[in-house]
Amino acid sequence: MIEVEYNLMLVLVLYAIAVFGSYVGLNLAIRVPSAKPGNDLYFWVALSSLAIGGAIWSMHYIGMMAVDMKMPVTYDVGLTIVSMLLAVLFVAVGVVIVGRGVPSVAKLLGGGILTGLGVAAMHYTGMASMQMEATMSYNTPLLLTSIAIAIAASIAALWLAFNLRGNLQRFGSAFIMGIAVCGMHYTGMAAMEMQMAHTGEVMSMAHSSSDAFMSSMLIFIGSAIVLSLLWVIASKNAPQKAALVFGE
Repeated sequence: MIEVEYNLMLVLVLYAIAVFGSYVGLNLAIRVPSAKPGNDLYFWVALSSLAIGGAIWSMHYIGMMAVDMKMPVTYDVGLTIVSMLLAVLFVAVGVVIVGRGVPSVAKLLGGGILTGLGVAAMHYTGMASMQMEATMSYNTPLLLTSIAIAIAASIAALWLAFNLRGNLQRFGSAFIMGIAVCGMHYTGMAAMEMQMAHTGEVMSMAHSSSDAFMSSMLIFIGSAIVLSLLWVIASKNAPQKAALVFGE
């Protein structure tokens, strides 16, 4: 078993993206309950799901590059795109289910479960996109734990999105959501073991190189620019207080 080595700078970068995306997404999602049906609703759902889902996807790929694979790794472009779409689309579904109509615990749980499954699907589709000279297998208990964390984090995110009144509260919640999202990601990575195609040696999930670092920074910069633009939109248009969905 080869010891896993992490690039701590990239670990901090992916956490920063998770927090920033959560904060921007929360500020955008508070417009969904009061949005007019049609283009106005589609606009706010699209922006909030892009902020949250896109940030989760970005931190996932930065996270995969933050560990040392001890071998060359490339990514299947098609599966990479699919994984991003899964994250954004399932977050959008959850936002619509929970943010529209008469609120209920059943809708919160249903929307959270669907969103969590989408996030988990994004993660494992992203893992499947890795192309290297090794075969993958998963530790079932850790795999199921990662899915459970994704669902719990999604339920919490949707509740926070429509129940926090103050900007400071949303800011603090974004840090908590960042921890939850990163927890799901690294639990999912810990669930993977790889067997080298030629040596038969079993190794833990890992990946890091100068090229990976540069790719990670490009993803980080691109995500930061997009999230900053969405933040400007949220700041100019979002109401100061979110309407409570599940009571006082």
